[in-house]
Amino acid sequence: MKRGFDRMDTEGPEIEGLERIDNDIWQVPIGYKPGMRVPGRIYLSDKLFTNLEKEAVDQVANVATLPGIQKFSMAMPDAHVGYGFPIGGVAAFDAEEGVISPGGVGFDINCGVRLIRSNLEKSDVDGKVNDLLDSLFKAVPSGVGSKSRIRASESELEAIFTNGSRWAVEQGYGVEADLTHCEGEGCIEGSDPAQVSAKAHKRGRPQLGTLGSGNHFLELQYVDEIYDPVAAEAFNLKQGQLTFMVHCGSRGAGHQVCTDHLRNLTRAVEKYKIDLPDKQLACAPAQSEEAQAYFGAMASAANYAWTNRQIIMHHCREVFEQQMNMDVDELGLDLVYDVAHNVAKLEEHDVNGGKKQVYVHRKGATRAFPAGHPDVPQAYRDVGQPVLIPGSMGTPSYVLCGKQSAMDVSFGSACHGAGRVMSRSGAKHTFRGEEIQKDLSGQGISVKAAHPSVIAEEAPGVYKSSSEVVDVVHRLGIAGKVAKLMPLGVVKG
Repeated sequence: MKRGFDRMDTEGPEIEGLERIDNDIWQVPIGYKPGMRVPGRIYLSDKLFTNLEKEAVDQVANVATLPGIQKFSMAMPDAHVGYGFPIGGVAAFDAEEGVISPGGVGFDINCGVRLIRSNLEKSDVDGKVNDLLDSLFKAVPSGVGSKSRIRASESELEAIFTNGSRWAVEQGYGVEADLTHCEGEGCIEGSDPAQVSAKAHKRGRPQLGTLGSGNHFLELQYVDEIYDPVAAEAFNLKQGQLTFMVHCGSRGAGHQVCTDHLRNLTRAVEKYKIDLPDKQLACAPAQSEEAQAYFGAMASAANYAWTNRQIIMHHCREVFEQQMNMDVDELGLDLVYDVAHNVAKLEEHDVNGGKKQVYVHRKGATRAFPAGHPDVPQAYRDVGQPVLIPGSMGTPSYVLCGKQSAMDVSFGSACHGAGRVMSRSGAKHTFRGEEIQKDLSGQGISVKAAHPSVIAEEAPGVYKSSSEVVDVVHRLGIAGKVAKLMPLGVVKG
């Protein structure tokens, strides 16, 4: 392992062949594993390096063997072992000669985050946080198998798969401005509901407007610190302001889409004679029938997820209106932005001096487009796309803005969160939910969960430092820090 940089003062795992090429940049060289077509790049600070798993490095190298991969196989600073691709993985594949792989998206298609700002100050909810959490917990069903008060018909489900958030807004769950402040206006083009199985339909029909379980949450926060006043003003954020964050995905519909198409693409690997170092990297040529069928179903599930978050936000707005005895305009509950964390998108990027269409796979990674990019909402185009990085339960979350370096370094991608360092089963053996809840309460943070075991699984000690993760992408110029958000209360699935 090559070293020799001044900031290397922390011991970490000895991973044979891994090279340090700059502060916060580690390279997995071609030759680390047979068949690599491009090098791997892992973005880590010295401190985060201590938690680097060799298996995650191996997954970065495995992804680098896939046909048509461009420039690098990458892992963000929150990276850890995932299914096939590492979580925190980013890879772009030539739209004609590359592949599409469900492992590069994950099972929770378009798990993502949206941030809502308000006209309220932190002091406005003194003594009211627990009542707000109780009401939110009742308004937004959470936990494994949670079901909604909404029962979408078959035609409505088809419209949701096709149109995403727009369907929700047209049904009265929000306003037009919510769409303009959402990645892709809450919809991926190219959805094909015909590729979504009957079982995925059945699982998705009763779950619109539900939080689910695991690391999904609703969080009441306040703006603790402003780093970039110009961007903060563009995002309409100010110190002391009350904010609200929603983190969830496509629920059972997305999971079933991934499960169904993994089977199809596993067969496609043999059909197209693709040599894989790991069967979890099942894929097919990007323009093949199998790959395009998966992409159409994946886009449908992503649109379902945006609809889900839109409906959840609407119900949360209603809770605030009731609890604060103010209407939504007085409250100023405007959507700052919504970003996807698990998705593949067809995008144009500069590759080797020319423009190229590529399928960018972001798995546990967030789009981070810079100022001036046409896909950044007009209101933010002078400063760059908002990048939302939630912390673990009880720790800071961050708002950043995309920077130009991201287009060169990571295909316009940044980290997506803190990143786990302990499995859920390990967390339940190490922590007690009741003790974590009591400890957070002592810090002034209220927690409401379906079961104490959920709190144990999501204990702050289970994750890397969100601050350390965010500092890496800030130093690399991928995304610049705009504001730090501190939690007041959390609803867990």
